[in-house]
Amino acid sequence: MSSLRPFGPSTWLAAPAAAVLLMLTPAAQVPAHAQAAQATPAPQQAATPEPASPSQTTVATTSQPAAEQRGLASRAIDTVKQVAKSAGDIFSRVPCLPPKGGAKTMGSLPHVAGKLVAGKPVVIVAFGSSSTAGYGASSPDFNYPNRLAAQLRRQYPTADITVVNAGVGGEDAPEMMKRLQKEVIDVHPDLVIWQVGTNAVLRNLDPGDTAKMVEDGITRIQAAGDADVVLVDPQYSPRVTERPESASKMVRLLGKVAELRHVGIFPRFEVMRDWHEKQALPVESFVIADGLHMNDWGYACFAQLLGDDIIHSVGQIKLGVNVPADVRTYRPM
Repeated sequence: MSSLRPFGPSTWLAAPAAAVLLMLTPAAQVPAHAQAAQATPAPQQAATPEPASPSQTTVATTSQPAAEQRGLASRAIDTVKQVAKSAGDIFSRVPCLPPKGGAKTMGSLPHVAGKLVAGKPVVIVAFGSSSTAGYGASSPDFNYPNRLAAQLRRQYPTADITVVNAGVGGEDAPEMMKRLQKEVIDVHPDLVIWQVGTNAVLRNLDPGDTAKMVEDGITRIQAAGDADVVLVDPQYSPRVTERPESASKMVRLLGKVAELRHVGIFPRFEVMRDWHEKQALPVESFVIADGLHMNDWGYACFAQLLGDDIIHSVGQIKLGVNVPADVRTYRPM
């Protein structure tokens, strides 16, 4: 594993990168069906205050003169226009590209495809920790579950798609297993996207123990009903790569669990490493100053590539054709 570029406290790219998201998907495009159960990150992960949204402005009180209120509104509109212009410039320089050399196929997602074919509602649960909750994003609109929901709604405009954000900062497999029944299984999802492993690396937990708990959790999900499962492995960021042996082992074992349980896996670690090592993006262009969490651009690109994989996987099952009951999600590592 090659080393990261030195990560300094400067965040001169963080705010511009955050502005990228304003151009990627206007707030009006975020679907009403996308539910964000946002959670405050645990202290060990909340290393830096969450950046303020570029669109946040001071709200005039009712006691202010009407002219002053109009002035505030006018300045807010000007600010949004400037941010949008800046976002467009940055996105033209830093596009979201798939890993060089192509990506492995995720496999089929029969339960999602079956619901789409039948015209029935599709429920997706994004299960994980702070990078699912969206710590580091400038607003809830820019976390990955909401970005993913917007993309899927654009791809399937007549479908009723709900993405439930079940991310809680600071957690890993031990804590997630305690809420698996209530926040995942009892929701009766058609797809579970389980982001796991990062906090285990940071807390020096045994990767083997984490992998075993994740395997047990997938077994419970599969036994409970008709749900596809996709694992998301740790992010590639300075705080994680400080523990290269543990991070590498975690990525490898989660891949083996996915293969064993015949579920999909999105290789976030390798995707983010590709951004840095092959696409030559500075780490601070997609990770905030805490050296761990993604910024708006990072979440947007992650969601875009994950969504592309899901759309491609669903497309592997011909619409209008009955989905074989024995088809499982599978992605070889």
